[in-house]
Amino acid sequence: MKRACVFCASSTKIPQVYIDDANRLGELLVENGWGIVYGGGSVGLMGAVADSALAKGGEVVGIIPTFMVEVEWQHHGVKDMRQTETMSERKRKMIEMSDAIITLPGSTGTMDEFFEAMADKKLGLFGKPLILLNTNGFFDHTIAQMERMVSENFMTRRHMDVVSVATTPEEVIALLEAPTPGPLNLEDAAVK
Repeated sequence: MKRACVFCASSTKIPQVYIDDANRLGELLVENGWGIVYGGGSVGLMGAVADSALAKGGEVVGIIPTFMVEVEWQHHGVKDMRQTETMSERKRKMIEMSDAIITLPGSTGTMDEFFEAMADKKLGLFGKPLILLNTNGFFDHTIAQMERMVSENFMTRRHMDVVSVATTPEEVIALLEAPTPGPLNLEDAAVK
């Protein structure tokens, strides 16, 4: 079974539109034959993705640092819950176990996860689809910042093109099925 890594928020105080898209994405992934690898949390967008996938009978793998288990942040309905010592180890395992990476809105941890995956893809370390779900225009400023990086030659257009942007969960599924830009090589990684 193919697995999608889902990076997303754990906040419970966010607008409902984000939760609705996370729920829909979890359902659609299962309906289209995808398992989910995510951060193991029980609330926020993490909980929504896991709950909706589990309700559809989908495969869900949680990866969570031990210190988060100790404060009871893990999702008790996820049977395949794997512990790591650090956040960095968690992120690495999530990426390694997945055939695609989908980033939903989130805070600093989510952005850290997304940009590490983007850097890995730019450096040719993997060729997996890398998708932003831009619910409610959440990533508009992030995309604009990356466009500025291109326009001022901090990265090339090819670097920007390693990321696909969807505005709905349905578009995410379409992007998962579409051809994806492969990994760049180290020569492509440098701005010349």
